[in-house]
Amino acid sequence: MTWWLRAAMAVLRRPDLWFTAVRQVGRLAPSGWWRRPPFVPVPDAEYLRFRLQTAYGDADRDPEPADVVTYLQWCRAWPHLAR
Repeated sequence: MTWWLRAAMAVLRRPDLWFTAVRQVGRLAPSGWWRRPPFVPVPDAEYLRFRLQTAYGDADRDPEPADVVTYLQWCRAWPHLAR
């Protein structure tokens, strides 16, 4: 099973994060993603490699599903923490 499917399964178990997950997909997708293959809102590959490098010290490592959930929890809490 690929990492994104495992991450999606982890997020599906957390209905409180569904809206945040959809919002983050929209924020991280490059503008005009619907005009270019693969016609899905995936983050830029170089951005994802950078984030994996800074998170794990290895740009080729797959993210852990628990880390994706933690990231979404942080995204949801950030507006309240930044006040």
